[in-house]
Amino acid sequence: MAFGIKRPQLNHWKQAAKSGEIAFLTHYWLDDRFPDCTTVTKVACCDVDRLIEWGSKYGLKKEWIHVRDEFPHFDLFGQWQEQILRQEGQLDQLTTLLHK
Repeated sequence: MAFGIKRPQLNHWKQAAKSGEIAFLTHYWLDDRFPDCTTVTKVACCDVDRLIEWGSKYGLKKEWIHVRDEFPHFDLFGQWQEQILRQEGQLDQLTTLLHK
């Protein structure tokens, strides 16, 4: 279950992903399979080859891409999430969310 984001943030993420950019969206997340994780970052790009290339920089496997919707994406959580967001200059998405 996702929550903690606003429609303009979601729309910006969708537009960036549709435009072929690597787009980041961090939100609160609850999943019984990962009880220690409360947030997830969806890293999307409609150019799947570009997304695969981007993910390979961080050791993310193309098999981990979610392609069940119109926005192919990686789900980042836990240590992967913080490390990658920091390296991509996107850590503010996580820190802002956690300090609300």
